Amino acid sequence: MTAILVRFEWHGGCPRVRNGALIYRPLLAANDRSVQQGALAYLLGFYFAPRIPNLAERRLYTFGPTSAWPVLEPFIAGRVDEKLITTHWNDVLRFATSVRTGTASASLLLKRLGAYPRQNGLALALREIGRIERTLFMLDWLELPGLRRQATVELNKGEARNALARAVCFHRLGRLRDRAVEAQQYRASGLALVTAAIALWNTVYLDRALDDLRCGSEMIPEALLAHLAPVGWQHINLTGDYLWDVDIGLAPDGFRALRTTATSLRPAVAA
Repeated sequence: MTAILVRFEWHGGCPRVRNGALIYRPLLAANDRSVQQGALAYLLGFYFAPRIPNLAERRLYTFGPTSAWPVLEPFIAGRVDEKLITTHWNDVLRFATSVRTGTASASLLLKRLGAYPRQNGLALALREIGRIERTLFMLDWLELPGLRRQATVELNKGEARNALARAVCFHRLGRLRDRAVEAQQYRASGLALVTAAIALWNTVYLDRALDDLRCGSEMIPEALLAHLAPVGWQHINLTGDYLWDVDIGLAPDGFRALRTTATSLRPAVAA
């Protein structure tokens, strides 16, 4: 299984899977459908590392009687229906294979699955698989402080990217007023292109700045680099006149000159 950290919340937000990618959609509560989505993501090879709010309200599911785990018994909501999973396992595999091979999009299949009666066997089997995965992750969450820190860091990076998109999409107060779906897609694609260009610009110059500091004998621990995200825009003028044919004063190597300062980074690194 591919280990990919994905940021979402079981309560207050859950992922929507679209063609193998995870899109975030807010929900009021973690219902059966959100658990089904988590099960499908697991079957597609994703490993979830979400931040879990209101942990005291979350419940576990087991393969045996609750009396077998007396310490965890107050947190156990019930047993996993193994027979249900076994009975519909072939349907589950066909469902996941259809998404993996691109025969049908995950969003369409989940939408149709949500329209089925609540007694639908495939939907119930996915719910049981989702309960297993959520229980395993919750136990890891309780046991591993490093996992909690890492999930929070990744979530903050995702929120920073969303903040960048909101800052860039200022035309018409950030609202897509086009009626045609094609026009809306053009605007959304344009927003993705601009934010990607800003991230690329920041990445290139962050790398050059790090190389320049290292050439100046600055010691920068590798652990600090994991906290960098190229989604800042404070140094970019998003509004005003856009001039494309002016001399921007590039250096002979084709890049802008780096801003230098006499302040050493050693105190900050040591802190």
